Amino acid sequence: MAATILIADDDAVQRRLVENMVQRCGYEPLVVDSGDAAIAALSASETRPIDAVVLDLVMPGLDGLGVLAKIREAGLNVPVIVQTAHGGIDNVVSAMRAGAQDFVVKPVGFERLQVSLRNALNASALKGELQRIRHSREGRLTFSDIITRSEAMTGVLRTAQKAASSTIPVLIEGESGVGKELFARAIHGSSERKSKPFVAVNCGAIPDNLVESILFGHEKGAFTGATERHQGKFVEAHGGTLFLDEVGELPLATQVKLLRALQEGTVEAVGGRKPVKVDVRIISATNRRLLDLVKGGQFREDLFYRLHVLPLTIPALRQRREDIPHLLRHFLARFCAEENRNITGISGEAMAHLSQLDWPGNIRQLENTVYRAVVMSDGDQLGLADFPQATAHAVPEGKSLQGEPLIVSPSTAPAMNSGNEIPHLASLPVAGGLAMLNASGEVRPLEDLENEIIRFAISHYRGQMSEVARRLKIGRSTLYRKLDEAAAGARAGEAN
Repeated sequence: MAATILIADDDAVQRRLVENMVQRCGYEPLVVDSGDAAIAALSASETRPIDAVVLDLVMPGLDGLGVLAKIREAGLNVPVIVQTAHGGIDNVVSAMRAGAQDFVVKPVGFERLQVSLRNALNASALKGELQRIRHSREGRLTFSDIITRSEAMTGVLRTAQKAASSTIPVLIEGESGVGKELFARAIHGSSERKSKPFVAVNCGAIPDNLVESILFGHEKGAFTGATERHQGKFVEAHGGTLFLDEVGELPLATQVKLLRALQEGTVEAVGGRKPVKVDVRIISATNRRLLDLVKGGQFREDLFYRLHVLPLTIPALRQRREDIPHLLRHFLARFCAEENRNITGISGEAMAHLSQLDWPGNIRQLENTVYRAVVMSDGDQLGLADFPQATAHAVPEGKSLQGEPLIVSPSTAPAMNSGNEIPHLASLPVAGGLAMLNASGEVRPLEDLENEIIRFAISHYRGQMSEVARRLKIGRSTLYRKLDEAAAGARAGEAN
């Protein structure tokens, strides 16, 4: 599924023009005619997620600045591109201060809007990936951190969100690498227990003779090598969530004790003399069919029904191929940042082949594939040769695969306004791109040159005012003062 772009404009003609351009860019437009309707669309949980917003600055009722303020208040992390018929520097400053990512002047051209949307989606992808990593480390993952646009995932997400509001035991089923632990963390991070511990245990990685000790703890001297007391994972997760990954790998003897712990709400450490009361929410996961294990006598039926209260089955990546471009964008943005690589994107041929692969290792395999390609590539664009799995993928005879290329960072930075209002320095002659003489052949005033450099910096760094100030080696307050002075001078000139 393509990225969804919300278009908010009270002018029907402009709405239609922008809608057509958004469709030509390969995105799904969602059109509203007011600021209030834009906020309603962004806040509605039942509608499809909004990836970016093209927002008219001047509208009756709630105007563009008001929408930006409400987006900021609601804590929504959606990039906004502001458009208006008036491109003065004061409008640029106001929009950027309010949180807009880019600023375009009506009527915006197709290429200008295409680059602006591409930049917005790429910046959002990188920001989202960094936020996801931070949330994972802090135990604050939510469902907004799950990357998906697939209809096959809609029901799964809806069920998981309902489960998060209760303490019902959840069993997450799915192939290895589909993101079972990510879902478990999102359920925990969206529940009332989010401030409490999330403790994950890989049941398949624990030796059989240590399973009870790891889960329930042991007393000092309980067995050979027990030189000190260990409280166990159940006690560690008290008040929070215990995630039992690959629960089907537990030995039958441990399954009996686990069942009792779930029924009684107490655990007894190995070598302990009295049970300890625990309050934990159980989320379990498996890449095998537990019911088949029950029929084969490898898993207790009574424990199965204790865990299988609310089952969630996460589809394999091959069953939701429309998620592949979105995942590729996020992984590429992240690994390029981590490895300090300036890779502009993935070719259309490679994208088509990657979308056709079955990915038996699912999202984990896709992530590692992108990581390898970023590290090993010698060019500034990833092609088919950078993905050995895609190269080995057989294409039906007589059929040529060609998809839409994924572009992460365009080779030239877009102007913050239209080309006529804020000139791009690279297009100007003399002195490294900065025009030193005016039309009369006289040296331009220092103030004009300074204002032009500031405008170029705002354009080049896409409105990131902290970065602009740092690169120009001035304080933010000085930067805003100079912009205000430039805006005041422009207004005075218009009045004269």
